Amino acid sequence: MPNELTDLDERIIEILSADGRATIAHIASSLNVAPSTAHTRVRALIDRKLITGVHAAQNYAALGRGLQAMIGVTLRPGARQENIGLFTDEVRSLPEVIQLFFVGGSDDFLVHIAVQDSSAVRRFVVDHLSARPSVASTRTSIIFEYHRNAVAADFS
Repeated sequence: MPNELTDLDERIIEILSADGRATIAHIASSLNVAPSTAHTRVRALIDRKLITGVHAAQNYAALGRGLQAMIGVTLRPGARQENIGLFTDEVRSLPEVIQLFFVGGSDDFLVHIAVQDSSAVRRFVVDHLSARPSVASTRTSIIFEYHRNAVAADFS
């Protein structure tokens, strides 16, 4: 299989998942391999698209966006097909949106947002979701805490 991972590849991915700023020297030292080996393996993981990017984790509370919510969105049945692409493009470009998921089940989309307070959640839902003719319903859940891979994030 073209995307089979060796133990070394898996350990490199673990290191970079925990710290995207890990240097090749740090990776090599942690794995007890030569820096050239670490560099070659990281480059191969990127070329094979097994690592697609390294991203900065944001402290939303420190940025004034300490309240996060997950909003389930159901589109109107007759409007789904022509509106999925438009909805995706427009909603994911909003600054409050952290992640947008197109899902199967009772919801068509899950929208993960970070905002200042509950009034901002309400404004987001009313202005950007409920006001759309293609949206049949929304369900909002406030996020108290979340965990991403090995990294735990809190809101304090």
